[in-house]
Amino acid sequence: MKFGGTSVGKPQRMQEVAKLITRDEESKIVVLSALSGTTNALVEISESLAGGDRFVAKEQIDELHAHYRNFINELLTETSAIEKAEAVLNEHFEFLSIILKISFSQSLNKDILAQGELLSTKLFSIYLDEIKVDHVLLPALDFMTIDSYDEPQVGTIKVKLVQLLNKHRDTNIFITQGYISRNARGEVDNLKRGGSDYSASLIAAAINASVCEIWTDIDGMHNNDPRVVEKTKAIEQLSFEEAAELAYFGAKILHPASIWPAQFFNVPVRLLNTLEPDARGTLITEKAGSVGVKAVAAKDGITAIKIKSSRMLLAYGFLRKVFEVFEKYRTSIDMITTSEVAVSVTIDDDVHLPEICKELEAFGTVEIDTNHTIVSIVGNEIAETKDVMKRSLMPLNLYL
Repeated sequence: MKFGGTSVGKPQRMQEVAKLITRDEESKIVVLSALSGTTNALVEISESLAGGDRFVAKEQIDELHAHYRNFINELLTETSAIEKAEAVLNEHFEFLSIILKISFSQSLNKDILAQGELLSTKLFSIYLDEIKVDHVLLPALDFMTIDSYDEPQVGTIKVKLVQLLNKHRDTNIFITQGYISRNARGEVDNLKRGGSDYSASLIAAAINASVCEIWTDIDGMHNNDPRVVEKTKAIEQLSFEEAAELAYFGAKILHPASIWPAQFFNVPVRLLNTLEPDARGTLITEKAGSVGVKAVAAKDGITAIKIKSSRMLLAYGFLRKVFEVFEKYRTSIDMITTSEVAVSVTIDDDVHLPEICKELEAFGTVEIDTNHTIVSIVGNEIAETKDVMKRSLMPLNLYL
């Protein structure tokens, strides 16, 4: 069971999460994100330190500390529990204060960003102790590992996690952190933004869970973006492929990377709403459940790159050389089209765009188009569904 930042972002929400995880006797691992707003605050602290503005960083740390003090006073009632929580806050905010005197580095940045999940899980554990819920706090840094390419090592995760679980055979509830991990050098690292979904899916795969539940503040994956389109509705069932397509091309409820571990190990994923815990949500399995269009997603900030080269396009190994440029700069390609004289690709990360374009110019003329959007129409057996393209494109024709 994974609960996102908004699900634990207020004391009352965290208390509701405690009720949800104790509704039955089934064994479960609970993955928590940082409290909503915390990761952004930690990013700002890190950026201030990177820019050498330690005075601003100190103000930001103090402001975040005050927020957490208010949080524990609303969350807890017993004096002993509040004292334990204050000790946790002192430990982590003392670390943040110490870093004001240390030279900034990327490894230090990873340590800073890890504080959010460490705080949320420790405070939640103290609350569970207060309400007499038997549980064990499992440090994700003891089992969640990534390799030198930032890829999770599922086999290692499985071995380490099972060893930890076997030490507590009489316990049904385990609490752990999402997002954070250790890298190949043993340093604190992370699964990138949105990585708590990834953590939950990896854990579910490692223990062969009966289901991986992703709890957010919306009742499942909708047939369109509810922030943009009115009267959207939740989709009852999706295949892994459909869900991955929607997640990759704009559906924000689910992190794109979180699909493959569950899919590979065939663990069903259920998207549920902490505000409406009895709503059906969305079930993601191998089976699509129905035929036809299920949803539309849009992904903004797309850059299109066209390489024209009538001399080289049909040459052996040309596409491989093009792709190697993107691989060199760790930039993934969203879509690709080819013709007799050109190859076009789209990317959503333009951090290394100047370097990529410079190297691609060795293969031909390079044209760049920015600020595009990919609109993705997702469903099962769409090609076999009558008039689907006509009906899907009809709204576009009205505005062209």
